[in-house]
Amino acid sequence: MPSPRSGPDKCPGALQVHQAADGPLARVRLPGGVITSPQLQALAAAAQEIGNGEIELTSRGNVQLRSVTDPDEFARRIAEVGLLPSTTHERVRNILASPLSGRIGGFADVRGLVADLDRALCDDPALADLPGRTLFTLDDGTGDISGLGGDFGIHGQGDERFALVLAGEDTGARVAGADAVGALLAAARTFAEIRGEAWRLNEVPGGTEQVLERLGLEYGDPVQLPGAVERGPIGWLDQPDGRVTLAAGLAFGTLPARVAEFLAAVDKPILVTPWRSILLPDLEEWAAEQVVRVLAPMGLIFDENSPYLQVSACAGQPGCAKSHTDVRADAREAIENGELPDDGRQHWSGCDRKCGRPRGEITDVVSGPDGYRVENGSS
Repeated sequence: MPSPRSGPDKCPGALQVHQAADGPLARVRLPGGVITSPQLQALAAAAQEIGNGEIELTSRGNVQLRSVTDPDEFARRIAEVGLLPSTTHERVRNILASPLSGRIGGFADVRGLVADLDRALCDDPALADLPGRTLFTLDDGTGDISGLGGDFGIHGQGDERFALVLAGEDTGARVAGADAVGALLAAARTFAEIRGEAWRLNEVPGGTEQVLERLGLEYGDPVQLPGAVERGPIGWLDQPDGRVTLAAGLAFGTLPARVAEFLAAVDKPILVTPWRSILLPDLEEWAAEQVVRVLAPMGLIFDENSPYLQVSACAGQPGCAKSHTDVRADAREAIENGELPDDGRQHWSGCDRKCGRPRGEITDVVSGPDGYRVENGSS
């Protein structure tokens, strides 16, 4: 079991920005990864006018801007478009949900549960001080989200019930859909009471057992949940209703503001995934063809075999003072020149901390004072 952390939780938000080497970094939570066209347009404008011109996607389906010259103005702008519904709870709105839920696959449609959970979470004063790393997961049964190690989650079953997931594992307890949000909130409140200095439920000795006892639930017959999905879907996805979802990757999970403006012009809700990709659902076929024709040349990746989808990287210079080099520029050059050290998944890091490293089997390409070294391993 991981040991409790020392020191305060400094996880950044839209109001509590992180002072990076290249300036303030502001992170915006997107419960379920959902962002509307007006909201994306506001982020794109902010990135161009008071940021570095890019929107970064995170491994929790959130977004962040770097080099924010006026954090107060940034907060004002996102509040105007509904991206800051609560100033007290904005850092704890970490809710991951199966991105294709209600459209393709799964046993349940969890989209309504995401909205209900977010509203109830923001309305509960007892949960305002949860650590910024607390994570809720809502998996529709597809198995794409439960493996991401959430603190409090549900996993869709074939019998119209949900498995209650605590500290990333099935407890064996089962809840009805109507009771799912209440169970998650009760679990989170219990954690808030017992956590001490811990940031995650799995850092509390006997934490899962204490939560189940408070909820009046008992261990049932748990099942093995799927492991972490290495990469989400990419390309053209046919929906059963005859429409199309386009799934697009981005080099290093970075969305240029100009491309974001074109995405916003599609005028459809957009989903940010925990694999640092984006989904454009509910498109007519002709519209999907137009999107691919216009945005693929601008950097959206619809080819699942693209080498850019195999390579991730930390921020590197100039964003991180600890980095030995501009990691992303080096990785991009290696990709373009066909000089990657490995054919499979790899993560490029500017120092030994290996920030942003994905889960699973992966090759590490780590920069040091004397250049890069290559390490093979898993997380």
